[in-house]
Amino acid sequence: MVGNKREVYLDYAATTPVDSAVVEAMLPIFSTDWGNASALYHKGRIANQRITEAREQIALVLGCTPNEIIFTSGGTESDNLALKGAAEYGLKKGLGNHLIVSAFEHHAVLHTAEYLKEKGFEITFLPVNQDGLVNPAEVERAIIPGKTRLLSVMYANNEIGTIQPIDEISRIARKYNVPFHTDAVQAAGQLPLKVRDLGVDMLSLSAHKFYGPKGVGLLYLRQGLQLEWQQLGGSQERKRRAGTENVPGIVGMAKALTLAEEKRPQENLRLAGLRDRLMQGIMSQIAGTAVNGTLDPTHRLANNLNVSFEGIDSEGLLQALDLQGIAASNGSACNVGSIEPSHVIRAISGAENSATGTVRLTLGKYSSNEDIEYVLEKLPLVVSRMRALKQSSFA
Repeated sequence: MVGNKREVYLDYAATTPVDSAVVEAMLPIFSTDWGNASALYHKGRIANQRITEAREQIALVLGCTPNEIIFTSGGTESDNLALKGAAEYGLKKGLGNHLIVSAFEHHAVLHTAEYLKEKGFEITFLPVNQDGLVNPAEVERAIIPGKTRLLSVMYANNEIGTIQPIDEISRIARKYNVPFHTDAVQAAGQLPLKVRDLGVDMLSLSAHKFYGPKGVGLLYLRQGLQLEWQQLGGSQERKRRAGTENVPGIVGMAKALTLAEEKRPQENLRLAGLRDRLMQGIMSQIAGTAVNGTLDPTHRLANNLNVSFEGIDSEGLLQALDLQGIAASNGSACNVGSIEPSHVIRAISGAENSATGTVRLTLGKYSSNEDIEYVLEKLPLVVSRMRALKQSSFA
């Protein structure tokens, strides 16, 4: 409770609280096992062993070998490393300067692609349909044999929760021998992550999206695939990513990912039920409402609901909900304060003004039936009041 108001957190796609078991796993690293993992003396060896154990735990979840995991500061760095590293290595070796990314990637991918375009690389931005899905046939048409150096399509979208047909896309990438990267930041704890089954060559994760600490992530890099390393200095991460290792963050991420994977089947069922109750309540109580993204449950994250309301603006709606104790967003947390319409909503609708009045409601481990009923009590009143105020201002 906040004052006399119920506090409802519906922005789990932005970040998650750290699980108490994760905190417990991290605490010894701050108090006793705090050595520099690159040091040769006892405390350094203990810290290095903790990293080795964490790498092995994560490898079990991803179905890869431990040496295929590169620890980073988070999803943004992992995406940058994948795109810049592949592009620059390919250019140096004469392997082609063409990259393909979907039009509604996270900005960590889109802005990196735009940066590379300014540097002379050729970029193809794949369209998505109204459901927010990439057509594998479009992927195949976009590939330039012998020139396409990288394909990057996110596993699950951070704004509208659509799940891409990664297995189909990966088969096309393998057919043309094009390295395939997926931003799986929103997928951990919600979708299978076995990289061999997915057929991906690179995969990005960020710990704070699955109840781990902020400031740590990873890039899975298939053995044998070469990148131009971006962070230079020491010989950490087998000379692939310089910098003193974030031992507590790495240990916390391994614990969080293991727990998220263990709980994934039953938690997905619970969240899907809450999401559907929320969606049905909103659609039945509030006219002029549209759900963004596919309604097919096999292609949408169980915890995601993205809705647009006619006649109101997103910023005002979010502020009004906050006054009722409801925390939500209108898209990526990385774009807070931006007046630009969501590029994701534009990509699926093609309309510049379609992103107004849009709210993303994402559920998580502490979401309850009582939370949903509270939102369904307050949201219709908020929308009605905002529409009335807007109409009166034009009267």
